[in-house]
Amino acid sequence: MSDAMDQAAEKVGRVTGADGYSEEGEVSLRGLATLAGVYATGAGVFAWRMRASGRQLPERIPPLDLLLMGVATYRSSRLLTKDKVTSFLRAPFTRRTGSLHGAEVMDVPRGHGLHRSVGELLACPFCVAMWIAGGLTAGYATAPRATRLVTSCLSSVALSDWLQYAWSLTQQKAEGEG
Repeated sequence: MSDAMDQAAEKVGRVTGADGYSEEGEVSLRGLATLAGVYATGAGVFAWRMRASGRQLPERIPPLDLLLMGVATYRSSRLLTKDKVTSFLRAPFTRRTGSLHGAEVMDVPRGHGLHRSVGELLACPFCVAMWIAGGLTAGYATAPRATRLVTSCLSSVALSDWLQYAWSLTQQKAEGEG
């Protein structure tokens, strides 16, 4: 499977002239184009399956659900790209370069081609957020109650994180002034 994807990415690179894009280190436009293609294919398959099943998409997402999905996307993207506990998912594609606040770490992509592009995705919370939001949106369209439960849980974790940081800052200020 990986060889076929690498070959497809190679072909895209030749056709688009992406090989000479960056002189400052490796940017695998072919790998990124492949990932974009995978995302677009997933969205297309979802839309096709929804239409084939006769199910209707929600006309709109209520503001509270949208807020829950946004906070859950934020927390999920941090969980996947920065938390120590998910390092095992990133390790084949990234290299640890340091620790951040709390239980977060800094990883950088490694490897070449599609392998590196996956590393770039898994090291960037902003990049992976689109994938997570797409999944949560598809979940909301097919199973809104279950998705609401999952997003509520993730949003609760995000709120807890923010409160932990607020408490730590308050405690540091109090001890510094005392």
